[in-house]
Amino acid sequence: METVRQQKINKLVQKELAEIFRSEARNLFGGGFITVTIVRVSPDLGLAKIYLSIMATKDKDAVFKLVKEQTNVIRKKLGLLVGKQLRVVPELAFYIDDSLDYAMKIDALLKK
Repeated sequence: METVRQQKINKLVQKELAEIFRSEARNLFGGGFITVTIVRVSPDLGLAKIYLSIMATKDKDAVFKLVKEQTNVIRKKLGLLVGKQLRVVPELAFYIDDSLDYAMKIDALLKK
């Protein structure tokens, strides 16, 4: 069960990360379309698990590898955006959100 504070921080981090991915997609990630689907902050607010949906690219794994390599740069940019609102910027752990791919697969199976 998430606290109200965790929920607020989840929304804040998701909004700011979405802006970072939108503005820096061409420079840092080769122009892939990256969407932040879910953010979950740990109870101590020290770790944020970020689930990403990667679209409009041929090699999702390569783009995800670029995201993981740029984690420190992303965290620094996030710190500049939320530094006045959060005392400590959480560590970022990125995961691929494959729920859309799974839903499309199930939909295709049901249409047969």
